[in-house]
Amino acid sequence: MNQQEQDLASNNESGHNQEGTNANWPVKVLTATSIIGDPIYNLQGEHIGKIKDIMVDLEGGCISYVILEYGGFLGMGGKLFAFPFKLIQLDQVNRRFTLDIDKELLNKEPGFDKSHWPATNSHGYAAGNSSSWGAFMGPNTGG
Repeated sequence: MNQQEQDLASNNESGHNQEGTNANWPVKVLTATSIIGDPIYNLQGEHIGKIKDIMVDLEGGCISYVILEYGGFLGMGGKLFAFPFKLIQLDQVNRRFTLDIDKELLNKEPGFDKSHWPATNSHGYAAGNSSSWGAFMGPNTGG
């Protein structure tokens, strides 16, 4: 165990929180409410939306997928997309999330109908394979 890990373990045992600018570095756990509404950028540094919601797998006890709200203005006219949580990475330095996706793909894909969220048992999305896009989001996709 290195010195930083020893310090963290000692702090955990003491019941006292760390202080300073990097008190929670590296980030390992966040509350759902602190993630919802956070911005998402692509790897080119373009803002592509925000985390609209988080879908929890009640049987497995983990996050199943994240809803990305793309486009629109003041919550109107945007599209919703579902992505497996594992595809979204935390950029700790810039305090935002990143997703490896081209903005043009989001422009041309329909997203899913806001009144019919994705089926929770359809998980065919494969990173980089737009032909599987709708399969992940389930049978209720479309705009």
